Amino acid sequence: MFEQFKSKAEGVSAEVHRFATRFGALEFIIGFLQGEGVADRPGSYAIWAACPFLEGIERQSLQQFAGLKLEVTRELAAAAKIGISQMDWALADTGTLAGDSSRLDGRLASTLTGIHIALVPTSGILPDMPTLLTRLHPDASNYIAMITGPSRTADIERVLTIGVHGPSRLVIVFCDELGGTE
Repeated sequence: MFEQFKSKAEGVSAEVHRFATRFGALEFIIGFLQGEGVADRPGSYAIWAACPFLEGIERQSLQQFAGLKLEVTRELAAAAKIGISQMDWALADTGTLAGDSSRLDGRLASTLTGIHIALVPTSGILPDMPTLLTRLHPDASNYIAMITGPSRTADIERVLTIGVHGPSRLVIVFCDELGGTE
């Protein structure tokens, strides 16, 4: 299912990567941040929303990375270049990410920044929407977000614009260690 998801997501301009371990995914993310010139000034820093991926990772070492903030506020998110958050599922048939976005920090990191890095457990790849609906529980899921590619909109003349209502770039990072492989 990973290859099907990757094909569909890349078809709508998302970038898809897969790593066996958290270390490999973290190494990629740090390299990505460096490549994007993340720095400690508005418009150049990255925010990382609290998520299960960060559990067990030495936060002190992350905080030493210039321009990476582990605190997410509206003000920081509005001025951030990159937002990192974790999604729960990936739908193979459409290349869509889905997740419980009840926490404000995750919503801010995924919608207000220019680039969104979405972390996803590989075990969260599902075949389709009906399968996802069997996993959702209305009493436990207050706000479900669905993301298919970078933000895009078109006017009445069908002129496509990327990034008007959200990130202009979506980088999806699957991590097998966050859940088993299929």
